Amino acid sequence: MMVGAILGLLTYFALTDVWDTEEPVRTITWLLTGDLVVALALATIIARRAVLLWIGRRKGLAGAKLHARMVVMFALIAVLPAIVVSIFSVVFLNYGLNSWFSDRIKDAVESSLNVAHSYLLESQQRIGDDTSAIASELQFNGLADIGNAPYFQAILDRQLNLRGLSEGIVIDRRLKVVARSSFSLTMEFSLNIPDDAFEKADAGQTAIMLMPTGDRVRALVLLDPLAGFYLYTGRLIDDRVLTAVRGNEDAVRLYRYLERDRSTLQITIGLIYAVLALLMLLGAVWYAIVSASKLVKPLSRLASAAQKVGDGDLSARVKVGARNDEIAVLSRTFNVMVSQLQSQQAALIAANRDLNDRSRLTGLILSGVSAGVIGVTETGIVDFANRSAALLLGQELDQGIGRPIEQLVPEMAELLAQAQSRATGTADGQISLSRNGSTSTFHVRVVSERSEGDHMRFVITFDDVTELLSAQRKAAWSDIARRIAHEIKNPLTPIQLSAERLKRRYLKQISEDPDTFTVCTDTIIRQVGDIGRMVDEFSAFARMPAPVLNTESPVALAKELLFLQQSAHPAISYTLDIPEVPVTIQCDSSQFNRALTNLLQNAADAIEGRLDEGRSRQSEELLTPGHIHLWIRREDEALLLSVADNGKGLPKEGRERLTEPYVTTRSKGTGLGLAIVKKIMEDHGGRLSMTDRPGGGAIVTLTFPLDAARQSGDPTPSGTAPGLQIASR
Repeated sequence: MMVGAILGLLTYFALTDVWDTEEPVRTITWLLTGDLVVALALATIIARRAVLLWIGRRKGLAGAKLHARMVVMFALIAVLPAIVVSIFSVVFLNYGLNSWFSDRIKDAVESSLNVAHSYLLESQQRIGDDTSAIASELQFNGLADIGNAPYFQAILDRQLNLRGLSEGIVIDRRLKVVARSSFSLTMEFSLNIPDDAFEKADAGQTAIMLMPTGDRVRALVLLDPLAGFYLYTGRLIDDRVLTAVRGNEDAVRLYRYLERDRSTLQITIGLIYAVLALLMLLGAVWYAIVSASKLVKPLSRLASAAQKVGDGDLSARVKVGARNDEIAVLSRTFNVMVSQLQSQQAALIAANRDLNDRSRLTGLILSGVSAGVIGVTETGIVDFANRSAALLLGQELDQGIGRPIEQLVPEMAELLAQAQSRATGTADGQISLSRNGSTSTFHVRVVSERSEGDHMRFVITFDDVTELLSAQRKAAWSDIARRIAHEIKNPLTPIQLSAERLKRRYLKQISEDPDTFTVCTDTIIRQVGDIGRMVDEFSAFARMPAPVLNTESPVALAKELLFLQQSAHPAISYTLDIPEVPVTIQCDSSQFNRALTNLLQNAADAIEGRLDEGRSRQSEELLTPGHIHLWIRREDEALLLSVADNGKGLPKEGRERLTEPYVTTRSKGTGLGLAIVKKIMEDHGGRLSMTDRPGGGAIVTLTFPLDAARQSGDPTPSGTAPGLQIASR
């Protein structure tokens, strides 16, 4: 409301020229726009208040009808005077405009303009006559003495003074001054005489010229036709007369403009007044609504508080006003009554709070344990689940409260049925759950209790033992690997040496079928070598040495390994993506190389497996060229090395066991590659993760923690393996 009053006052000042601005039209336009915005805001507020009144009256709220009647009464008191004033103002404006633009006023304005123009024309005619008279006098008396400059100047000054002219000179057609009066210096510096003036003078007429400045009139006549002399005179126009003429012209021009745009003026003024009147009208209505609301508000607050108490909210209170009237007394009495009711309710709540403390404590204890706990009724309906259960199962069990256990975790239904069928009401066992392509093993135990009314309740506790079982299997395989390496490796060396000695000693003595002898001995030597390498793998897995951590550049190590892999597999394209900022990690370089070599070799084997399958099926889709991409990047608190290939990809089921010893999807694999990689990452405090590659294939990522990965000021090694495509991020 204050903004509207200020804008309306500024608009009035701008229209009455009290506020003088450089761009009045633009200023008024902006002010009127602001007035309209404020008017629309007030109209919106009023409409909102009216809608709220209508809604309150439809709902039958206490005091709504009285509020509506008072608003209407105050609004009429504010609106009616404004309407009367508006009608009177419009009539007065039209009457005033009709008086201003009557025929009598128009004739008077046009007559004043004609008088001013007649005066200027008379001045021009008089200077022409005076100039012609001076030329005649000079031709008769003084033209022969034009060579005597002082004498001729005196004659010219006398003639000019006699006729009230201020300046005069004699010139030729080339504008050369032949003779001059005493005060003709200004004329000599403004000899801009047009050619048509000379032509008119040659024709025996007087050329009259009004100077561009408008403050003087000049005349040109032919003085001596034989010599080509011209008399050029001038007369100043009185400043007061000139100012009066120009003012008259401006006034007439403004009058004509206003008369021409009379309808536009009426519309503009009407719109301006309408905007201001609308602004004041809406302001008055808004003030009327506010005033009525202040009168009815105490009763509405009391009625609203009573309704809240009726709905059960005993914290509701009535705000007591500063005035000590009957409504204030009623409000205080109401507050005392509600306070007493609230005290009685608090006593009842305190009595029930003790009953709930035990159940809340039990829930708090269960929410803090790492094992999952699910409560089930005797009919198999889930009625409780702690947070650990939801995390272990990977689903929101809060939304499953009230549903059968068979729908939430069907794998546990069999153990629950066993507990229900046994007299002890218990069951114990292991189950496997598959979620999002990953299989986990849980140890589950079901116990029961009998509640009041001889109702049976069951509590299912379970924990994830996948890692425990995996660690047990790894320990067992490590022991087996040590025994295999010890028992098998000892006889391999004498077997190989014996085969080589037989080949060297008896190859030349064998005359019948020496090729078969050579093939057999070579086969023995080759197979012994293969067994030796396999035993080395067993030994490496069983006796993995502790890593010796040094500061290494993963980019440099990766480039060397990619060069070796590309040399071994020229049909596969390799690309490397490295970070823009050089990084180093704390690692054992030999174990790092071994882990990354195993990943690159597995990727190459997966591509070869896909190509073999494509050749057997004669499938063009499976025969696409192999590609392996290695990228190194820093994300949040870790350094990541990822190997992506477009090979056969990961199996749909059981992929979590690929990192266990002797688990492989290849016919010729030992199943130790990923197990060794995982062991190396665990020793380095990192982790190994496997995901599907979009479009086919797999992505295997090695993650080093932040304390092992840091930015380095040393530049990235400049050596690049031939044929590698390297990009920086």
